[in-house]
Amino acid sequence: MALRRLTAKDHNELTMRIVQMTDLHVGEEGEQGFGVDVRANFLKILQATRQLQPDQIVVTGDLCLHHGSAKVYNWLKAHLDQLNISYEVIAGNHDDSQLLATAFGKSAALAGEELYFFKEWARVSCLFLDTRTAEMSAAQLQWLRDCLQTIQNQVIIFMHHPPILAHMPWMDEYYPFQMQEEIQEVFFAHPYPIQVFCGHYHIEKTIQQRNLSVHITPSCYFQIDPHSVDFKIDHYNIALREIEIQEDAIRHSVRYY
Repeated sequence: MALRRLTAKDHNELTMRIVQMTDLHVGEEGEQGFGVDVRANFLKILQATRQLQPDQIVVTGDLCLHHGSAKVYNWLKAHLDQLNISYEVIAGNHDDSQLLATAFGKSAALAGEELYFFKEWARVSCLFLDTRTAEMSAAQLQWLRDCLQTIQNQVIIFMHHPPILAHMPWMDEYYPFQMQEEIQEVFFAHPYPIQVFCGHYHIEKTIQQRNLSVHITPSCYFQIDPHSVDFKIDHYNIALREIEIQEDAIRHSVRYY
């Protein structure tokens, strides 16, 4: 029997195009940080996303400027909804997972005070983690371990904190993920590639170690100097990441605005 060739329609059905945005740091109306109009930045990124027309948007944490705010979440949701593009959100260290879950209709995915869940896109398993406290509960870590033990293929992880040091002095010293040894043990035990898409560091960088590739996406607020041992803003260009996933391939790139 002759093998059927994949058509363009087949390719489209087996492909998921994603826009990842992270570290929005949106404040209350009129509130700015470091002189940045963060609401205008977010609307600019939304306009760029509208033009790209992805299948999915993923917001990887720090939606709020300082701490979780129901008003800010409701404002963000209203604008995301206007795009008519499916989206997922997870919490960062400037968020409140419970407020976020309530505002975005994700309360069913809450486990205690953590918001984590599973999706399958283009036949690829995608796990969404909650690292709001720079740690994770024993229950969430076990859930992650159980998931990886059942997946016989590559995995995509969306989380806020990089699970590995990025050799960026300021962030590695003062704001790293606190359970790197524990989570790396789980990741390294998986016999297939793991692609992590995260934020938090306000920088564009990829770190590769064993089966783990960590892709840090720049912020929608400002970018931090990757070499300074003290806090120093590098530049104010904002960015998003385009990700295209298929069962056997992942392509991605960063766009600055």
